Amino acid sequence: MCVYIYGSHPKCPNFYIYIVEGTCIFNFPLVAFSLCFIYRGHSSSFFHCKTMSPLSLLICFLTYFSVCNGYASAVPLDGELPNGHFEESPHPSNLKKTVIIGKYSLPKWEISGLVEYVKGGAQPGGFFFNVPRGVHAVRLGNEASISQSVNVSPSSVYSLTFGATRTCAQDEVLTVSVPGQSTDLSLQTVFSSNGGDTYAWAFKAMSNVVKITLHNPGVQEDPACGPLLDAIAIKQMLPFNYTRGNLVKNGGFEKGPHVFKNFSTGILIPPKVNDPYSPLPGWIIESLKPVKYIDRKHFAVPRGLAAIELVAGRESAIAQIIRTVPNKSYNLIFTIGDAKNGCHGSMMVEAFAGKETLKVPFVSAGKGGFKTAILKFQATSFRTRLTFYSAYYHTKLDDYGHMCGPVLDNVIVFPVA
Repeated sequence: MCVYIYGSHPKCPNFYIYIVEGTCIFNFPLVAFSLCFIYRGHSSSFFHCKTMSPLSLLICFLTYFSVCNGYASAVPLDGELPNGHFEESPHPSNLKKTVIIGKYSLPKWEISGLVEYVKGGAQPGGFFFNVPRGVHAVRLGNEASISQSVNVSPSSVYSLTFGATRTCAQDEVLTVSVPGQSTDLSLQTVFSSNGGDTYAWAFKAMSNVVKITLHNPGVQEDPACGPLLDAIAIKQMLPFNYTRGNLVKNGGFEKGPHVFKNFSTGILIPPKVNDPYSPLPGWIIESLKPVKYIDRKHFAVPRGLAAIELVAGRESAIAQIIRTVPNKSYNLIFTIGDAKNGCHGSMMVEAFAGKETLKVPFVSAGKGGFKTAILKFQATSFRTRLTFYSAYYHTKLDDYGHMCGPVLDNVIVFPVA
Protein backbone atom coordinates (compact mmCIF):
# COMPACT_ATOMS: atom_id res chain seq x y z
CA MET A 1 0.00 0.00 0.00
CA CYS A 2 1.23 3.47 -0.83
CA VAL A 3 -1.06 5.90 0.99
CA TYR A 4 -3.62 5.52 3.79
CA ILE A 5 -6.18 8.29 4.22
CA TYR A 6 -9.00 8.48 6.78
CA GLY A 7 -11.84 10.97 6.69
CA SER A 8 -15.27 11.63 8.15
CA HIS A 9 -18.03 14.17 7.71
CA PRO A 10 -18.58 16.44 10.76
CA LYS A 11 -22.35 16.47 10.28
CA CYS A 12 -22.49 12.71 9.83
CA PRO A 13 -20.45 11.26 12.72
CA ASN A 14 -21.51 7.64 12.20
CA PHE A 15 -20.10 7.48 8.66
CA TYR A 16 -16.42 6.93 7.96
CA ILE A 17 -14.48 6.78 4.68
CA TYR A 18 -11.30 4.81 4.29
CA ILE A 19 -9.38 5.46 1.06
CA VAL A 20 -6.45 3.25 0.17
CA GLU A 21 -4.55 3.96 -2.99
CA GLY A 22 -3.68 1.02 -5.18
CA THR A 23 -0.41 -0.84 -5.27
CA CYS A 24 2.57 1.46 -5.85
CA ILE A 25 5.29 0.90 -8.42
CA PHE A 26 8.46 2.88 -7.73
CA ASN A 27 6.44 5.11 -5.42
CA PHE A 28 4.03 6.12 -8.20
CA PRO A 29 0.41 5.14 -7.47
CA LEU A 30 -1.75 3.38 -10.00
CA VAL A 31 -4.80 5.11 -11.46
CA ALA A 32 -7.34 2.97 -9.67
CA PHE A 33 -8.41 3.61 -6.08
CA SER A 34 -10.05 1.39 -3.54
CA LEU A 35 -12.85 3.19 -1.74
CA CYS A 36 -14.26 1.62 1.40
CA PHE A 37 -17.44 2.76 3.13
CA ILE A 38 -18.04 1.81 6.72
CA TYR A 39 -21.19 2.64 8.63
CA ARG A 40 -21.23 2.18 12.38
CA GLY A 41 -24.68 2.67 13.85
CA HIS A 42 -26.16 1.92 17.23
CA SER A 43 -27.22 -1.59 16.34
CA SER A 44 -25.84 -2.40 12.88
CA SER A 45 -22.88 -1.84 10.60
CA PHE A 46 -21.73 -2.57 7.08
CA PHE A 47 -18.47 -2.56 5.18
CA HIS A 48 -18.12 -2.18 1.42
CA CYS A 49 -15.15 -1.64 -0.88
CA LYS A 50 -15.09 -0.89 -4.57
CA THR A 51 -12.30 -0.12 -7.04
CA MET A 52 -12.97 2.99 -9.12
CA SER A 53 -11.33 5.69 -11.17
CA PRO A 54 -10.45 9.12 -9.76
CA LEU A 55 -13.48 10.67 -11.56
CA SER A 56 -15.81 8.12 -10.03
CA LEU A 57 -14.16 8.74 -6.69
CA LEU A 58 -14.86 12.48 -6.98
CA ILE A 59 -18.52 11.83 -7.84
CA CYS A 60 -18.75 9.47 -4.88
CA PHE A 61 -17.27 12.09 -2.57
CA LEU A 62 -19.83 14.68 -3.72
CA THR A 63 -22.63 12.16 -3.22
CA TYR A 64 -21.30 11.27 0.20
CA PHE A 65 -21.27 14.86 1.41
CA SER A 66 -24.72 15.48 -0.08
CA VAL A 67 -26.14 12.37 1.62
CA CYS A 68 -24.54 13.30 4.91
CA ASN A 69 -25.99 16.80 4.80
CA GLY A 70 -29.41 15.28 4.14
CA TYR A 71 -28.84 12.75 6.90
CA ALA A 72 -27.90 15.52 9.33
CA SER A 73 -31.01 17.54 8.55
CA ALA A 74 -33.17 14.46 9.17
CA VAL A 75 -31.71 13.89 12.63
CA PRO A 76 -34.09 15.16 15.36
CA LEU A 77 -33.00 18.44 16.90
CA ASP A 78 -31.42 17.82 20.31
CA GLY A 79 -28.78 20.11 21.77
CA GLU A 80 -27.86 23.54 23.01
CA LEU A 81 -29.03 26.63 21.18
CA PRO A 82 -26.26 28.64 19.50
CA ASN A 83 -24.38 30.36 22.33
CA GLY A 84 -26.82 28.67 24.67
CA HIS A 85 -24.24 28.73 27.48
CA PHE A 86 -23.52 32.44 26.89
CA GLU A 87 -19.78 31.82 26.82
CA GLU A 88 -19.49 33.80 23.58
CA SER A 89 -19.35 37.27 25.10
CA PRO A 90 -20.39 40.69 23.78
CA HIS A 91 -17.66 42.97 22.47
CA PRO A 92 -16.20 45.05 25.33
CA SER A 93 -17.40 48.23 23.60
CA ASN A 94 -20.99 46.93 23.94
CA LEU A 95 -20.74 46.49 27.70
CA LYS A 96 -21.32 49.20 30.29
CA LYS A 97 -19.97 47.39 33.34
CA THR A 98 -22.25 44.34 33.18
CA VAL A 99 -25.14 45.86 31.16
CA ILE A 100 -25.28 44.87 27.48
CA ILE A 101 -25.70 47.85 25.14
CA GLY A 102 -27.32 47.16 21.78
CA LYS A 103 -30.15 44.92 20.58
CA TYR A 104 -27.83 42.43 18.85
CA SER A 105 -24.75 42.77 21.04
CA LEU A 106 -25.17 39.38 22.73
CA PRO A 107 -23.90 36.93 20.06
CA LYS A 108 -26.65 34.77 18.51
CA TRP A 109 -29.32 36.50 20.62
CA GLU A 110 -31.64 39.48 20.38
CA ILE A 111 -32.11 41.39 23.63
CA SER A 112 -34.60 43.92 24.94
CA GLY A 113 -34.45 45.99 28.11
CA LEU A 114 -31.86 45.75 30.86
CA VAL A 115 -29.90 42.54 30.27
CA GLU A 116 -26.70 41.93 32.21
CA TYR A 117 -23.77 39.74 31.20
CA VAL A 118 -22.30 38.39 34.41
CA LYS A 119 -19.68 35.97 35.73
CA GLY A 120 -20.34 33.45 38.45
CA GLY A 121 -19.15 34.25 41.96
CA ALA A 122 -19.31 37.25 44.28
CA GLN A 123 -21.01 40.35 42.87
CA PRO A 124 -21.18 44.02 43.89
CA GLY A 125 -23.87 44.71 46.46
CA GLY A 126 -23.38 41.45 48.33
CA PHE A 127 -24.84 39.14 45.68
CA PHE A 128 -23.39 35.75 44.80
CA PHE A 129 -24.23 34.11 41.49
CA ASN A 130 -23.85 30.38 41.03
CA VAL A 131 -23.15 29.52 37.40
CA PRO A 132 -22.60 25.76 37.59
CA ARG A 133 -22.48 25.02 33.85
CA GLY A 134 -19.78 27.46 32.87
CA VAL A 135 -18.36 30.89 33.58
CA HIS A 136 -20.94 33.34 32.21
CA ALA A 137 -24.69 33.86 32.42
CA VAL A 138 -27.25 36.57 31.67
CA ARG A 139 -29.59 38.27 34.11
CA LEU A 140 -32.91 39.73 32.98
CA GLY A 141 -33.81 43.00 34.65
CA ASN A 142 -37.24 44.64 34.79
CA GLU A 143 -39.26 43.83 31.65
CA ALA A 144 -36.13 42.50 29.94
CA SER A 145 -35.95 39.58 27.52
CA ILE A 146 -33.67 37.58 25.25
CA SER A 147 -34.84 35.78 22.11
CA GLN A 148 -33.53 33.62 19.29
CA SER A 149 -35.08 32.25 16.08
CA VAL A 150 -34.71 28.50 15.54
CA ASN A 151 -35.38 26.34 12.47
CA VAL A 152 -37.92 23.62 13.32
CA SER A 153 -40.31 21.18 11.67
CA PRO A 154 -43.93 22.39 11.58
CA SER A 155 -46.41 20.39 13.71
CA SER A 156 -43.59 18.80 15.73
CA VAL A 157 -43.42 19.14 19.52
CA TYR A 158 -40.23 20.54 21.05
CA SER A 159 -38.97 20.81 24.60
CA LEU A 160 -36.81 23.61 25.94
CA THR A 161 -34.38 22.93 28.80
CA PHE A 162 -32.96 25.99 30.56
CA GLY A 163 -31.07 26.76 33.74
CA ALA A 164 -32.93 29.49 35.65
CA THR A 165 -32.83 30.76 39.20
CA ARG A 166 -33.87 33.88 41.07
CA THR A 167 -31.23 36.37 42.18
CA CYS A 168 -33.19 38.54 44.65
CA ALA A 169 -35.53 37.88 47.54
CA GLN A 170 -38.60 38.98 45.60
CA ASP A 171 -40.99 36.56 43.92
CA GLU A 172 -39.47 36.37 40.45
CA VAL A 173 -41.26 35.02 37.38
CA LEU A 174 -39.90 33.90 34.03
CA THR A 175 -42.14 33.92 30.95
CA VAL A 176 -41.12 31.44 28.27
CA SER A 177 -42.83 31.76 24.91
CA VAL A 178 -42.98 31.08 21.19
CA PRO A 179 -45.57 32.75 18.93
CA GLY A 180 -49.02 31.74 20.16
CA GLN A 181 -47.82 29.77 23.21
CA SER A 182 -46.36 30.85 26.54
CA THR A 183 -46.09 29.97 30.21
CA ASP A 184 -45.17 31.79 33.42
CA LEU A 185 -42.77 29.97 35.74
CA SER A 186 -42.51 31.04 39.36
CA LEU A 187 -38.88 30.95 40.52
CA GLN A 188 -39.67 31.76 44.15
CA THR A 189 -38.91 28.25 45.40
CA VAL A 190 -35.26 27.28 45.01
CA PHE A 191 -34.89 23.51 44.72
CA SER A 192 -31.09 23.37 44.29
CA SER A 193 -29.06 25.54 46.61
CA ASN A 194 -26.07 25.52 44.23
CA GLY A 195 -27.89 27.43 41.49
CA GLY A 196 -28.53 24.32 39.44
CA ASP A 197 -32.30 24.68 39.07
CA THR A 198 -33.20 23.62 35.54
CA TYR A 199 -36.66 23.72 33.96
CA ALA A 200 -38.28 22.22 30.88
CA TRP A 201 -41.18 23.52 28.82
CA ALA A 202 -42.75 22.08 25.65
CA PHE A 203 -44.44 23.70 22.66
CA LYS A 204 -45.73 22.74 19.24
CA ALA A 205 -44.09 24.36 16.21
CA MET A 206 -46.55 26.16 13.94
CA SER A 207 -44.05 27.19 11.23
CA ASN A 208 -40.57 26.44 9.90
CA VAL A 209 -39.01 29.04 12.21
CA VAL A 210 -40.02 29.88 15.77
CA LYS A 211 -38.78 32.77 17.86
CA ILE A 212 -38.01 31.56 21.39
CA THR A 213 -38.26 34.29 24.02
CA LEU A 214 -37.41 34.30 27.72
CA HIS A 215 -38.83 37.36 29.45
CA ASN A 216 -38.87 38.82 32.94
CA PRO A 217 -42.34 40.37 33.32
CA GLY A 218 -41.69 41.68 36.82
CA VAL A 219 -41.00 45.22 38.00
CA GLN A 220 -38.84 45.21 41.13
CA GLU A 221 -37.58 48.04 43.28
CA ASP A 222 -34.08 47.18 42.11
CA PRO A 223 -34.26 47.24 38.27
CA ALA A 224 -31.36 44.78 38.06
CA CYS A 225 -33.20 42.09 40.01
CA GLY A 226 -34.40 39.27 37.84
CA PRO A 227 -33.89 35.64 36.76
CA LEU A 228 -30.41 34.35 36.00
CA LEU A 229 -30.09 32.15 32.88
CA ASP A 230 -26.97 30.07 32.33
CA ALA A 231 -27.85 27.41 29.74
CA ILE A 232 -30.59 26.84 27.13
CA ALA A 233 -31.15 23.77 24.93
CA ILE A 234 -33.88 22.37 22.68
CA LYS A 235 -35.04 18.83 21.83
CA GLN A 236 -37.55 17.51 19.35
CA MET A 237 -40.03 15.17 21.05
CA LEU A 238 -40.62 12.30 18.65
CA PRO A 239 -43.87 10.30 18.68
CA PHE A 240 -43.65 6.91 20.37
CA ASN A 241 -45.77 3.81 20.80
CA TYR A 242 -46.84 1.81 23.82
CA THR A 243 -44.40 -0.76 25.13
CA ARG A 244 -45.76 -4.23 24.52
CA GLY A 245 -47.42 -5.63 27.64
CA ASN A 246 -47.73 -2.25 29.34
CA LEU A 247 -50.79 0.03 29.29
CA VAL A 248 -48.73 2.96 30.59
CA LYS A 249 -47.16 5.37 28.14
CA ASN A 250 -43.51 6.16 28.82
CA GLY A 251 -43.65 4.13 32.03
CA GLY A 252 -39.87 4.09 32.31
CA PHE A 253 -39.59 7.85 31.68
CA GLU A 254 -37.12 7.18 28.86
CA LYS A 255 -38.67 9.95 26.76
CA GLY A 256 -38.00 13.36 28.25
CA PRO A 257 -36.30 16.73 27.80
CA HIS A 258 -32.67 17.40 26.87
CA VAL A 259 -30.25 16.79 29.74
CA PHE A 260 -27.08 18.89 30.00
CA LYS A 261 -24.06 16.60 29.93
CA ASN A 262 -21.53 18.57 31.96
CA PHE A 263 -23.69 19.31 35.00
CA SER A 264 -27.19 18.39 36.19
CA THR A 265 -29.21 18.56 39.38
CA GLY A 266 -32.18 17.18 37.45
CA ILE A 267 -34.79 18.96 35.34
CA LEU A 268 -37.91 20.41 36.94
CA ILE A 269 -41.09 19.58 35.01
CA PRO A 270 -43.59 22.33 35.91
CA PRO A 271 -47.23 21.63 36.83
CA LYS A 272 -49.59 21.27 33.89
CA VAL A 273 -51.95 24.19 34.34
CA ASN A 274 -52.64 25.62 30.91
CA ASP A 275 -49.83 24.08 28.83
CA PRO A 276 -51.23 21.63 26.24
CA TYR A 277 -47.87 19.91 25.64
CA SER A 278 -45.56 18.17 28.09
CA PRO A 279 -41.76 17.76 28.08
CA LEU A 280 -42.49 14.39 29.73
CA PRO A 281 -44.68 12.59 27.17
CA GLY A 282 -47.61 10.63 28.53
CA TRP A 283 -47.56 12.15 32.02
CA ILE A 284 -49.42 14.96 33.79
CA ILE A 285 -47.90 17.05 36.58
CA GLU A 286 -51.10 17.86 38.39
CA SER A 287 -49.83 19.58 41.54
CA LEU A 288 -48.64 22.95 42.82
CA LYS A 289 -44.93 22.15 42.55
CA PRO A 290 -42.86 20.44 39.84
CA VAL A 291 -41.39 16.96 39.76
CA LYS A 292 -37.77 16.39 38.80
CA TYR A 293 -36.56 14.44 35.77
CA ILE A 294 -33.25 12.71 36.53
CA ASP A 295 -30.82 10.77 34.32
CA ARG A 296 -28.51 7.80 34.92
CA LYS A 297 -25.31 9.76 34.28
CA HIS A 298 -25.83 12.04 37.28
CA PHE A 299 -28.09 9.98 39.58
CA ALA A 300 -28.93 6.43 40.62
CA VAL A 301 -31.80 5.28 38.40
CA PRO A 302 -33.49 1.92 39.16
CA ARG A 303 -33.87 0.92 35.52
CA GLY A 304 -33.07 2.39 32.11
CA LEU A 305 -31.73 5.87 31.47
CA ALA A 306 -34.10 8.11 33.45
CA ALA A 307 -36.59 8.34 36.31
CA ILE A 308 -38.66 10.88 38.26
CA GLU A 309 -37.78 12.32 41.68
CA LEU A 310 -40.74 13.54 43.75
CA VAL A 311 -39.12 16.61 45.28
CA ALA A 312 -41.96 18.51 46.97
CA GLY A 313 -43.93 16.04 49.06
CA ARG A 314 -47.68 16.07 48.48
CA GLU A 315 -47.26 19.27 46.46
CA SER A 316 -45.69 17.40 43.53
CA ALA A 317 -47.84 14.63 42.08
CA ILE A 318 -47.48 12.87 38.75
CA ALA A 319 -50.36 11.13 37.00
CA GLN A 320 -51.46 9.37 33.85
CA ILE A 321 -54.88 8.34 32.54
CA ILE A 322 -54.85 4.87 30.95
CA ARG A 323 -57.42 2.90 28.98
CA THR A 324 -59.10 0.09 30.89
CA VAL A 325 -62.09 -2.23 30.67
CA PRO A 326 -64.76 -1.74 33.36
CA ASN A 327 -64.88 -4.45 36.05
CA LYS A 328 -61.61 -5.96 34.80
CA SER A 329 -58.73 -6.46 37.25
CA TYR A 330 -55.24 -5.08 36.67
CA ASN A 331 -51.83 -5.10 38.34
CA LEU A 332 -49.93 -1.86 38.80
CA ILE A 333 -46.21 -2.47 39.32
CA PHE A 334 -43.74 0.34 40.04
CA THR A 335 -40.29 0.87 41.53
CA ILE A 336 -39.26 3.44 44.14
CA GLY A 337 -35.86 4.28 45.59
CA ASP A 338 -33.42 7.11 46.16
CA ALA A 339 -31.26 8.92 43.65
CA LYS A 340 -27.92 8.47 45.46
CA ASN A 341 -27.80 12.23 45.92
CA GLY A 342 -27.65 12.48 49.70
CA CYS A 343 -31.43 12.44 50.15
CA HIS A 344 -32.09 10.54 53.38
CA GLY A 345 -34.79 9.56 55.82
CA SER A 346 -37.99 7.54 55.97
CA MET A 347 -39.69 7.98 52.62
CA MET A 348 -43.13 6.95 51.49
CA VAL A 349 -44.72 6.98 48.05
CA GLU A 350 -48.50 6.82 47.81
CA ALA A 351 -50.01 5.30 44.67
CA PHE A 352 -53.62 5.55 43.51
CA ALA A 353 -55.32 3.48 40.80
CA GLY A 354 -59.09 3.69 40.46
CA LYS A 355 -60.49 3.30 44.00
CA GLU A 356 -57.41 1.53 45.36
CA THR A 357 -54.53 3.08 47.31
CA LEU A 358 -51.12 1.77 48.30
CA LYS A 359 -48.55 3.33 50.64
CA VAL A 360 -45.02 2.08 50.03
CA PRO A 361 -42.38 2.93 52.67
CA PHE A 362 -38.68 3.16 51.86
CA VAL A 363 -35.82 4.02 54.23
CA SER A 364 -33.10 5.92 52.40
CA ALA A 365 -29.49 6.42 53.40
CA GLY A 366 -28.95 8.61 50.34
CA LYS A 367 -26.64 6.08 48.73
CA GLY A 368 -28.92 4.50 46.14
CA GLY A 369 -31.23 1.50 46.38
CA PHE A 370 -34.77 0.66 45.31
CA LYS A 371 -37.73 -1.67 45.83
CA THR A 372 -40.69 -2.79 43.73
CA ALA A 373 -44.35 -2.61 44.76
CA ILE A 374 -47.56 -4.10 43.34
CA LEU A 375 -51.09 -2.70 43.56
CA LYS A 376 -54.02 -4.77 42.28
CA PHE A 377 -57.10 -2.76 41.29
CA GLN A 378 -60.37 -3.18 39.45
CA ALA A 379 -61.29 -0.69 36.77
CA THR A 380 -64.61 1.10 37.19
CA SER A 381 -64.65 2.84 33.79
CA PHE A 382 -62.97 2.96 30.41
CA ARG A 383 -60.39 5.39 31.79
CA THR A 384 -58.40 4.96 35.01
CA ARG A 385 -56.17 7.58 36.58
CA LEU A 386 -52.83 6.54 38.09
CA THR A 387 -51.35 9.01 40.57
CA PHE A 388 -48.12 9.03 42.58
CA TYR A 389 -46.79 11.46 45.17
CA SER A 390 -44.42 11.58 48.11
CA ALA A 391 -46.04 11.64 51.55
CA TYR A 392 -43.18 13.59 53.17
CA TYR A 393 -40.78 16.44 52.47
CA HIS A 394 -37.04 15.73 52.27
CA THR A 395 -33.75 17.57 51.94
CA LYS A 396 -30.19 16.42 51.36
CA LEU A 397 -28.31 15.23 54.45
CA ASP A 398 -25.54 17.82 54.10
CA ASP A 399 -27.59 20.62 52.53
CA TYR A 400 -30.96 21.54 54.02
CA GLY A 401 -31.59 24.05 51.23
CA HIS A 402 -31.59 21.35 48.54
CA MET A 403 -35.04 19.75 48.16
CA CYS A 404 -35.22 16.09 47.18
CA GLY A 405 -37.40 13.01 47.54
CA PRO A 406 -38.08 9.42 46.52
CA VAL A 407 -37.50 8.21 42.98
CA LEU A 408 -40.26 6.68 40.85
CA ASP A 409 -39.48 4.44 37.88
CA ASN A 410 -40.63 1.53 35.71
CA VAL A 411 -44.41 1.96 36.02
CA ILE A 412 -46.27 -0.99 34.46
CA VAL A 413 -49.96 -1.88 34.23
CA PHE A 414 -51.27 -5.10 32.73
CA PRO A 415 -54.57 -7.03 33.02
CA VAL A 416 -54.87 -9.93 35.41
CA ALA A 417 -55.85 -13.17 33.70
